[in-house]
Amino acid sequence: MKITINDVAKAAGVSKATVSRVLSNSERISDDTKRKVNDVIKNMGYIPNATARNLAKNSTKTIGIVIPMDAGSYFYNDFYIKLMQGISSLAQKKGYYIMYAFGNDKDEDKVIKDLCSKGVVDGIIMLKTEQDDKTINYLADRKFPFVVIGKPLEDNNVLWVDNDNFKIAYDLVCELIKNGHKKICFIGAQEKWMVYQERIKGYKKALEDNNIQYDTNLVYCGEEFSDETGLAGIKEVLSKSDPTAVIAIDDLVAVGINKYFNMNSIRDKALIGFNNTMLANYQAPSISSVEIYGDKLGYYAAELLVNHLEKIDDASNYKIIDSKIIYRQTYNSIIKRQ
Repeated sequence: MKITINDVAKAAGVSKATVSRVLSNSERISDDTKRKVNDVIKNMGYIPNATARNLAKNSTKTIGIVIPMDAGSYFYNDFYIKLMQGISSLAQKKGYYIMYAFGNDKDEDKVIKDLCSKGVVDGIIMLKTEQDDKTINYLADRKFPFVVIGKPLEDNNVLWVDNDNFKIAYDLVCELIKNGHKKICFIGAQEKWMVYQERIKGYKKALEDNNIQYDTNLVYCGEEFSDETGLAGIKEVLSKSDPTAVIAIDDLVAVGINKYFNMNSIRDKALIGFNNTMLANYQAPSISSVEIYGDKLGYYAAELLVNHLEKIDDASNYKIIDSKIIYRQTYNSIIKRQ
């Protein structure tokens, strides 16, 4: 038979309210009473109702995660799986639950407002940022706890975690130039997302610093992080120019580019993606990629949010995660271009 809080109260000779206060470690209860009640709890094997305890504290112990796509697309891109692994690891460590919400451009506002107004989560993790981000402005105005994976356009004490996307793109282009590549293509997606904005800025700055003129014919930006974007992008670029190296904003985009190269027997162009997903490793040829450590992005985003919820002081409102290039068959930097 299930042991209830009433059973504990009766066995300890105290009221139900006293047992509740002991469970919440209230300062109103003496150490002797706490010890007596806790001994009864242990001996009887009583397991407190977590939901009831959290309601009493006006807390759900639940983090809401807003994923900027439909469920089908989410499970197709294992970068988001890595993010979830990191978030879940910290949440489990701190005793929090996770609630997922999928919201594309059309219904994201409604998803956010529902999470805020219905009291089902204590805080929210956003997985992307945009220019003039209305969602960030809405959450900040409401003073609802949230953290963003992605650098916001304006910091304003917003909690965020990201890679240094400007530097990643800058260093990558400089390395390609160092190895003889002069015509470097950049194929991106979601122009209004800050990850695209930062990487294209790094791309342009690297060209400028190496006295190479920026060429719009070598740049394409699609609507989705997908292989279709890669296929359409490289097809359009090659109709106007002949790059020796191609940078794709995401491994899924790189898969589409690789597919086009294979279909047309193109073997003389370097190709590198981002996120170092399993897809990149199992392509033929295997695709080089920038490892941005999605699990760490997720872990530290959740840590920042939980520390904020639990009023644990943190020296900074953001964290930058390192990255590195994973060299595979599509990276031809060992061949000097003239």
